[in-house]
Amino acid sequence: MPEFVKTYVRAVDRFNRMAGRAAMYLIFVMAAILLWSSFSKIALKPSLWTLEMAQFTMVAYYIIGGPYSMQTGDHVRMDLFYASWTQRTRAKVDTVTNLVLIFFLCVLLYGALSSTIYSLQVWERAHSVWRPYMWPIKLIAAFGIFLMLLQAVAEFFRDWARARDEDWVKPMGRVMLP
Repeated sequence: MPEFVKTYVRAVDRFNRMAGRAAMYLIFVMAAILLWSSFSKIALKPSLWTLEMAQFTMVAYYIIGGPYSMQTGDHVRMDLFYASWTQRTRAKVDTVTNLVLIFFLCVLLYGALSSTIYSLQVWERAHSVWRPYMWPIKLIAAFGIFLMLLQAVAEFFRDWARARDEDWVKPMGRVMLP
């Protein structure tokens, strides 16, 4: 495997690890928003922004944490035959499925970017009482899809190397970082 591919995989893994670990704290932000929502309904005038803001925070938590979950292998996998296959067979199948995933993510990214650009052009707002602008959450979604695409390409190279029995990939599929 060329050195630039190894460098790419390590760089994407490092960035997605940092982004995923930062996104983990968004669950506390969401909990604080929901706690404020409960408090304001009991003691004060109910806040209009809490439900949508909690939803936006959950979207950011989920979409930015997704590439990290893919990297660590913590995502859900259909395991009907997969567990009984050899490591090399798994890598070959994963290489093909990663190509399908990369295509899907490219289409998804195109749609997310189109939607974000439209949202910025018309200053799109949500159809609620609070009426927040939609471009920030759409931009976060597009960024998360882009990170997932980068991670899928890194996983493709990692699986391709594992299928070829190259030694720079750990047996569990994680790259050895310096």
